[in-house]
Amino acid sequence: MSEITAQTSELTSQYSAQVAGDLENNRKEQQRITAEIEALQEQLAAVRHDHTVLVNLQEALGVPGAPSEPAAAEPVTSVPAPRKKTASTKAARAAKQTTSDKPAAVKKKQTGRKAAAAKPEPRPAGTKLVDLVREHLAAQIEPRSAAEITTALAQQHPERAAKTTVVRNALEGLVAKNQAQRTKQGTSVFYTAAETAAPAAGEQTPQQPA
Repeated sequence: MSEITAQTSELTSQYSAQVAGDLENNRKEQQRITAEIEALQEQLAAVRHDHTVLVNLQEALGVPGAPSEPAAAEPVTSVPAPRKKTASTKAARAAKQTTSDKPAAVKKKQTGRKAAAAKPEPRPAGTKLVDLVREHLAAQIEPRSAAEITTALAQQHPERAAKTTVVRNALEGLVAKNQAQRTKQGTSVFYTAAETAAPAAGEQTPQQPA
């Protein structure tokens, strides 16, 4: 009980000292503000006295001037009248609308051009792909793979964008017609023209169709 009482007394003393300090600070703050108010009141009284003297001088000189007491500024509550639409305003809006519509029209025209450019044109009738493959093989000395032949044909005939699978099918068709030879090296398949082709050692010659 004695320890609890001692702790309570200590806390009470601390709070009492803090409250006393806050009160003293509050009194000093009140004194400071009061002194400032008194000084401002003295300044206001002097300004009012000067105002009275000036008004009296103005009246004595017979010069019309401002009212004797300064009027407080009143907030403006009047609402401006709505503008009337004139011909110039309508013309300006029409010009603005025309200007805003112009980019859209240009954009639409450009979009149409892009669509026309993106649309593939019909290929002209010409040599068949299988004939191009046959001619390419005939001009080669070494065997060529389907991928190599596709690359070479794409360089020689850029208008014929043939895929490797299509070229391989054409090569297999030539092999089936005995117009090309197919050889295999590991997992890779190579093709040569039938006139210059010779089966590799250990390779079986493809069976000829009956």
